[in-house]
Amino acid sequence: MSTPAHGPSEPGGVAPQAGPTADGENAELLEIALEAARRAGALLRDGRPADLGVAATKSSPIDVVTEMDIAAEKLITAYIGRQRPDDGFLGEEGASSEGTSGIRWVIDPLDGTVNYLYGLPAWSVSIAAERDGEAVVGVVEAPMRRETYQAVLGGGAYVEGTRAHCRPAPDFEHALVATGFSYLRERRVAMAEVIKGLLPQVRDIRRGGSAAIDLADVGCGRLDAYYERGLNPWDLAAGALFAREAGALTGGRPGEPPSGELTLAAPPGLFEPLQRRLDELGAWHD
Repeated sequence: MSTPAHGPSEPGGVAPQAGPTADGENAELLEIALEAARRAGALLRDGRPADLGVAATKSSPIDVVTEMDIAAEKLITAYIGRQRPDDGFLGEEGASSEGTSGIRWVIDPLDGTVNYLYGLPAWSVSIAAERDGEAVVGVVEAPMRRETYQAVLGGGAYVEGTRAHCRPAPDFEHALVATGFSYLRERRVAMAEVIKGLLPQVRDIRRGGSAAIDLADVGCGRLDAYYERGLNPWDLAAGALFAREAGALTGGRPGEPPSGELTLAAPPGLFEPLQRRLDELGAWHD
């Protein structure tokens, strides 16, 4: 029989909150993901140095890594590795191993690094567990929101003990759509052209700075849709599962799954026309 899986109980003996339905190994994976994300979120929130600086750059000089990204990934992989030593890893800051169990952890230890560097609150920890390449558990921890988003394949999506549901599809012209931008200069020029074509046709555009939070916000009904080009597996694995379990559709170009070319999340009825429009606008290429 399926039973609700819960995160760690609150201090003072408060009962754990309701969470996704999970059986067997999925329940174990969810518990581990919740605890790893909680620990990393606390480290990032409470351990941020006043003189935080850039430790390295990635795709361009403005695509940065801080010492806290690296520390958070080490914390997560060490914790999960103690619990499940045979699992594999794919992490943004370099954690990579095949494993032998069929489970791979896909980790973004700090999604929204530039926000974090500047002291803006829209950053998160994203952890997904994949079985044979399919995300089965996803957790997005947003410490500055005091919210944890958790989902299990077939078991629903929850935020702070409440079942999450995406909004019903609005008319296209009333859609609030979030997106993100590359740190590559040439790609930004193409992205600006897509925005130029899309903005007059929808309610408005939002740019939050954390793909994981944007995907979770679609699942929570705080956004009607989200799209972005250039995401990596760790950016979208947990958030896309959450959005789907909350009733949204996810994909890339028509007929394709979410990918680095294009990731889109929206409720049925909005997903299809938005996907077509983004394809027409060339949102999938530079």
